[in-house]
Order: sequence, then C-alpha cells, then structure tokens
Amino acid sequence: MRPRDLRTYARMTTARLIAGGLLVLLIVGGALVYASYGPGAMFSGLLCIGLGLAPIALVILALAGLEALRRKVDRG
Repeated sequence: MRPRDLRTYARMTTARLIAGGLLVLLIVGGALVYASYGPGAMFSGLLCIGLGLAPIALVILALAGLEALRRKVDRG
C-alpha cells in the first residue's frame, strides 16, 4: 500500500467541488434564466454572479499571496 498525503487530497477535492458547483450554477442557472426571460436577462444574471464572486476571488488571491510570501520568508 502506497502512502497518501491526505491534506493534498482534501485540498484537491475541495477545489474540484467548488469548481463543479460554480459550473453548475453558471450553466444551469444561465440556462434557466435564458429559458424564462431571454438572452438579455441571462447576460445580466451572469454579470451579477460575476460581480458577486469578484470580492471572494480577490480575498482568495490575497490570502494565496500572503501564504506564498510567508513560505518565502520562512525559507530564508
């Protein structure tokens, strides 16, 4: 039996679940809005989703940058 890094596995699984959830939200949500209200409303809905996710993405990028900086400082 080969050794496994469970933290890496958990990190990868979490990232895949988040990406899958966002894809489902965009594809299914966009299709439902398009079917109900038309292409203009779909564009507006996708724009609102994108603008709503922008602050979350900025926080994640900032935290990733701080983590990279911490690793660099810890190495020397």
